Amino acid sequence: MEELEISSWATLDALKKAADVIDTVGDLHESHQVSVFCVIEDDYLELCYTDSTTNYLRRFEDDEEFEEAIEERKEEIEEGLYSGQDYEDEEDDLDEDLDLEDEPEEF
Repeated sequence: MEELEISSWATLDALKKAADVIDTVGDLHESHQVSVFCVIEDDYLELCYTDSTTNYLRRFEDDEEFEEAIEERKEEIEEGLYSGQDYEDEEDDLDEDLDLEDEPEEF
């Protein structure tokens, strides 16, 4: 795999326009990063748009390495979105706050 920093989204957009897009992973609003996986002729590429760090272009050696990168990026994005959040604990806290386990009082 080779990686090259890209300073302009316009450069990434030009490459994306010339490519066959295979998959898009991420969301700039939620994960602050979008990876566009695409193919130009025999080149397997990841175009990474980000609003928090440096944009980059990655070139993969073959389709196997390319597919692994797509799965890895999906896992990274998902972990980033849900890290630090424990929904089960929040649900338990809500039950305690609302006292849902007790019977309602009769007046």
